[in-house]
Amino acid sequence: MKSLLRRFLVPVFALVLVPLAQAHPGHEGDHGDFTWDFSGGVLHPLTGFDHLIAMLAVGLWAAQLGSRARWLVPAAFVALMTAGAALGRSGFMLPGAEQMIAASVLVLGLLLATAARLPMAAGMTLVGLFAAFHGFAHGAEMPAGSQALSYGAGFVLATALIHAAGVGLGTLAAARSEKLTRYAGWAIAASGVVLLAV
Repeated sequence: MKSLLRRFLVPVFALVLVPLAQAHPGHEGDHGDFTWDFSGGVLHPLTGFDHLIAMLAVGLWAAQLGSRARWLVPAAFVALMTAGAALGRSGFMLPGAEQMIAASVLVLGLLLATAARLPMAAGMTLVGLFAAFHGFAHGAEMPAGSQALSYGAGFVLATALIHAAGVGLGTLAAARSEKLTRYAGWAIAASGVVLLAV
């Protein structure tokens, strides 16, 4: 049991303790090049603590819900994130986006910690709402001169992989003890409180 705790909780706590000061580092380089823009898109959710932990939480919660939610909940996130990115790229102003992203970390953590079971449509809607704000940030922070399609493909792929990692970790944890995912949820919720405070 201690070995499983180390394998499951240590990576989650490591993510929670990542320094928050540089959540969205700038991307520099030869914008307009497909490979460079794609890699920039991949890195954006991986180097943004708020994005990374929320996307991992979506995968963990999808695994906790089980059945079709394992793919429908992450799919809702990816779809609405993409729509939000288009909105952000267009130059539209969305007040409170960063606060909503931080709130998504807190709420998703609480859903995990309490093992909340919402109806499928409600769960997808809630996750989709948060995803739109995450996507807005991706689009708004896309470096000038970047190809939207290649940059977008990068962050969509990274998001899907983070979700898959969350589903995998959640499935592994559920096979051992449901408490593992709930502990991870409390850690994620705590990081959401910190994000809202900074």
